[in-house]
Amino acid sequence: MCGIVGSINCNFKKDYLSILAHRGPDGSGKLDYKNLQLGHLRLSILDTTNAGHQPMATENGNLVIIFNGEIYNHLELRQSLKKKGYSFKSGSDTETLLKGWDYWGKDVLEKLNGIFAFAILDKEKEKLFIVRDPFGIKPLYIYKKSNEIAFASELKVFEHLNNFDDTLEVKAFVEYLSFLWAPGEQTPYRHVRKLLPGHYVEIPLSRPSSNNEEQFYQLPYQGNYFTDKSETELVNELDHILRESVERQLLSDVPLGFFLSGGLDSSLLVGIARDLYPNTHFDCFTIASNMDKADEGFEDDLPYAKKVADDLNVDLHIIPADHNIVDQFDHMIWHLDEPQADPAPINVYNISKGARELGIKVLLGGTAGDDLFSGYRRHQALKYDQYLDIVPTQFRKLLKKGINLLPSNKPLSRRLQKLSRDWDKPLDKRMLGYFNWLPDEEYVFSLFQNEILKGDDSYSVYSYFNKILNQQSSNLSPLDRLLYLEIKTFLVDHNLNYTDKMSMAAGVEARVPYLDKELVEFAGKVPMNYKLRNGETKYILKKVAERYLPKGVIYRSKTGFGAPIRDWLRNDLKPMVNERLDRDFLSKQGIFDPDAIQEMIKKNDSGKFDFSYTIWSMLAIQSWLKQFKWSL
Repeated sequence: MCGIVGSINCNFKKDYLSILAHRGPDGSGKLDYKNLQLGHLRLSILDTTNAGHQPMATENGNLVIIFNGEIYNHLELRQSLKKKGYSFKSGSDTETLLKGWDYWGKDVLEKLNGIFAFAILDKEKEKLFIVRDPFGIKPLYIYKKSNEIAFASELKVFEHLNNFDDTLEVKAFVEYLSFLWAPGEQTPYRHVRKLLPGHYVEIPLSRPSSNNEEQFYQLPYQGNYFTDKSETELVNELDHILRESVERQLLSDVPLGFFLSGGLDSSLLVGIARDLYPNTHFDCFTIASNMDKADEGFEDDLPYAKKVADDLNVDLHIIPADHNIVDQFDHMIWHLDEPQADPAPINVYNISKGARELGIKVLLGGTAGDDLFSGYRRHQALKYDQYLDIVPTQFRKLLKKGINLLPSNKPLSRRLQKLSRDWDKPLDKRMLGYFNWLPDEEYVFSLFQNEILKGDDSYSVYSYFNKILNQQSSNLSPLDRLLYLEIKTFLVDHNLNYTDKMSMAAGVEARVPYLDKELVEFAGKVPMNYKLRNGETKYILKKVAERYLPKGVIYRSKTGFGAPIRDWLRNDLKPMVNERLDRDFLSKQGIFDPDAIQEMIKKNDSGKFDFSYTIWSMLAIQSWLKQFKWSL
């Protein structure tokens, strides 16, 4: 796990690698070749010797790679390459990937099971190939302007690019305010985009502007469901694949541990690891929130994490959540690269920091279990939402109006208001509305100054979502249509981004066994009633978990990394709200409508509507602008 950076026809300043030092505390390297710069920061996991140093070249010097990630099946690939006459100088998966590309070319991408973002220079072809893994577990940003191209693991690196064009893309802020994250390629910079998961870019060094982007992996959700297998057979098969995934991802030459929240997904991974290796010492990490979560709608995780640790005989390290949110807020946004609005990244950072202090450089976690097997409330809502169309629209409108009269200071009221917001719209619109935190689709535009968003009448906050819906097979069940959206948007652009950035901020690699390639392909064929049955989410996963965990852990209510956002906004963060969302300041800044922002804050303070996460998002955007857009 590392940091990579490069450029063609444009140069970074001398200290450009220093900004990624947190991603690679174990070494660094550079290569200058004609009009190309390549840089690498190393966090050594497999083969910690100098034999794994990067940039790494083939013996003849033709291919050069900089690689961020892990190839979990690299030993199998290495055996195949040895049979074809290749020899190896290191035990690193980087060398396996490099020589795999030398033999198979781009076809090696179909063979990889892992997490990766890498660039390969082919001197003979005078081309650079930039690649991102199938599910976007590792981040990769690309800057393009005219005949200049640069790429990096983190957005902040481009600040060190000479003559970087940092023109803002205001549409990204529209999306951060609507969803709390930006889906798809969008970033706050007009000329920087995220390389989409499962894509690569082929760039001729002599003509970078004629680069070609291709998709090498398509999410396997085609509506081809298992129809001839019994429940027992499916549970057995899922159990087998999960065990293989965990075993693959325990591959490490350095100490590793687990995130253990006490929820189903992380607990099941620890349970499987303990069953695979009954005599191995495992370190697990959780957060002690020490707060009353009733106002936020969360259940305390800590008792469950303790129970799992006791039952499985693993060491549980409890990290206190003694957040000084005022001090940590800007630090969090700097590491996130993007103005994401969620407190969970702070917990990921604190756990990773605690693990690293104990010498642990790898943590396995339960990210993506909800997205593959239906673990969110919106998945439960969809089950009943399908039947709304038989209810007269006028009655739905009246019911929605009544729900909106409920006080928004209670979790149940807030959930009902969000659920009912789009009841007068078709099913697809209701489905997209699950991701939106604002009163309606158009509300977000009222938060901006009139002139700032003119010029594109076709733009909608749901443009990228609609594009994904249009790609879907007509055979998909309604639930899998939603899960497909989850994996393509919320998972990659929110959860995976903060999991990677905040763990790497502490010099720790986060692994995600639920995104094992074989497991994702299995999940795409599991029928809807095995994911969600009679309102029970993750039905089939829970059946597997019964083999490893106590039922009290498996069938507990859904929660997550929580934080007292509403309390923070009323108290600790109130001075920040007053300063950064000040009417005069916003007016001079020229992006947001000061009156609309102040009215939103007023409604939130009075309890007429819950805008807490939107205000948090505004603070995140202002923090990002302050730290990355110095000209404002």
